[in-house]
Amino acid sequence: MQSTTDVLKKEINTEIPKKKRFSTKFQSIASAITKATGSATAFVIAFTVILIWAVTGPVFNYSDTWQLVINTSTTIITFLMVFVIQQSQNKDSMAVQLKLNELIASNERASNRLVVVEDLTQEELEVLKKFYIRLSALAKSENDLHSSHSVDEAGDIHLQKSHSRHSRMHPENKQQP
Repeated sequence: MQSTTDVLKKEINTEIPKKKRFSTKFQSIASAITKATGSATAFVIAFTVILIWAVTGPVFNYSDTWQLVINTSTTIITFLMVFVIQQSQNKDSMAVQLKLNELIASNERASNRLVVVEDLTQEELEVLKKFYIRLSALAKSENDLHSSHSVDEAGDIHLQKSHSRHSRMHPENKQQP
């Protein structure tokens, strides 16, 4: 019998068509470039190149060609790095979203509607933000740092707590069965 992990790996491998192999190679190259260019060594190399360029200025009489070399080089590197960094950020963002989705899915009190929150429109996100602002206000009004609610249950729990608190504070208003 195959484990769930084996089944998932098989599904993932069959879902990647041959056309996507370039994309997969680009992802691994982009990841390696991102790690390399984010290192202290890469900074020192870049700084050294700029220092050498600056020191050679008098040798080339600060000519237009001398200036064009650094301008063109940095422009090309920046242009290419935009795509590499964006790809890495997209991958990292998706990984974080999947981890958050797992946490949401595993918590029975969390709203499963939030699993695909990254696919909502800006307007839908603004509406959801208003719910969380309301949720924050409810928690603040309860003076309990440890209380937690999901969007779905916030209003109901707040009413239950308020009613319970009111009943404890005013037992004379409690209805008799």
